[in-house]
Amino acid sequence: MKKASLRIKITVWFSVIMMLITAATFGVILWVDYSVIQKTIQDNLIETVEDNVDEIEFYIRMDQEEGEHNSDQYIRYEDGFLEIDDDFLDQVNGISTALYQETGELLYGENLLAKETAGYAFSDRTIQNIRTNGVTYYLFDCALSANGIEGLWLRGIVSENQGTHQLKSVVRISSVVLPVLLLLAVIGGYCIASRAMKPVHKITEAAARISQGRDLKQRIHLGEGEDELHQLAAVFDDMFARLEASFQAEQQFTSDASHELRTPMAVIMAQCEYTLEKSREPEEYEEALQVIQRQGGKMSRLIEDMLCFARLEQNRNVYPKEPVDLSGLVEDICKDMALLKTKGITLTWETEPELTLSGNHMLLSRMLTNLISNSYRYGRENGRIKVHLYQTASDRILTVEDNGIGIPDDQQERIFERFYRCDSARSTEGTGLGLAMVKEIAEYHGGRVRVSSEPDKGSCFTVCFPI
Repeated sequence: MKKASLRIKITVWFSVIMMLITAATFGVILWVDYSVIQKTIQDNLIETVEDNVDEIEFYIRMDQEEGEHNSDQYIRYEDGFLEIDDDFLDQVNGISTALYQETGELLYGENLLAKETAGYAFSDRTIQNIRTNGVTYYLFDCALSANGIEGLWLRGIVSENQGTHQLKSVVRISSVVLPVLLLLAVIGGYCIASRAMKPVHKITEAAARISQGRDLKQRIHLGEGEDELHQLAAVFDDMFARLEASFQAEQQFTSDASHELRTPMAVIMAQCEYTLEKSREPEEYEEALQVIQRQGGKMSRLIEDMLCFARLEQNRNVYPKEPVDLSGLVEDICKDMALLKTKGITLTWETEPELTLSGNHMLLSRMLTNLISNSYRYGRENGRIKVHLYQTASDRILTVEDNGIGIPDDQQERIFERFYRCDSARSTEGTGLGLAMVKEIAEYHGGRVRVSSEPDKGSCFTVCFPI
């Protein structure tokens, strides 16, 4: 069974959450609307009853008001008359108002629940609730205090269902609007999820193309953007670029290593075949063995360099670091290599005393040896090599300077590549890994190496180790 996509899952979760929010919103709307309506009903009840209080007056004789308010109602009360103004609202907006004596006798007005409210004592200006036949009614009493009408009460009553039609209108509108908003939110959520997942799909497709076709030139290229997915895509593109460069370097390394090993192997095989064709004089056998020894030594150095590269790249713990007397190391190596006197070249050195470095003694020795050997190899007859070790405020600096054949400007960037040789004018005695090894060892110790050179004037290699 096919699993739902992440886009569908996000949309479903979003829809469920929106449904819950919509249901909660609908409930809150109903509750708030019901509360507001009930409060409005009660306020209208209080207002109507209090307005009617002002419409009742007491007169001793009828002739005091006769002719002035012909539409008013008059009720005999004790030693006089009660005038009920024609503005008295005994039935309005579902609110009925009635005039009572304190004994509970109805004098005037309407009370739809006269029997049900007969047992309720009067309570001045207090809302009381009465429930009958499953309906709640609000009861409000107001005591009259004007002259002659003390002890009379106005009682108003209204049903809670008075605002039912308003509530139904709210329910009807909410029932239409909220589902429409929910549907739009779900559609919008699906579109947003689809748009948000597009970069993920592009990343997946690019990774799949690389996996299937092993084409590391593929890139995601999401374009401009600063969100997390654009950052992820940029990281993947950078990773693909570095993987491509790494694979190309490995392929080039394999090809170059094969080529470098093939030449001495071909010489060895040819020398063996030639020597074994017939019986030879002892001198010829000795000469053949010397050729084989030279070629075997070259292969041995090449294999050793390759193994060193592999260890540095894959398992650097093989070369643990410890405090190294860098000044003493430079002096010892220079003393030993000065005895070579290759091409009549003179090696001199100058070191600041007691300079130390946290590093691997064997690798640092190999780095300096490679630099000096390189200067010997490409130096002039009766030339010079100068080694200088000193310290600045931020670095320990090692320089190896010669007055050899130099390096063309356009090739100085590539001399630290594995198996790279500038041109045919340079010797082919080395393995082509010496300077690449220097760069790798310098970086292993947190340093950097650079070269400055002029053709026919010489070269200066500088290695900086940060303090």
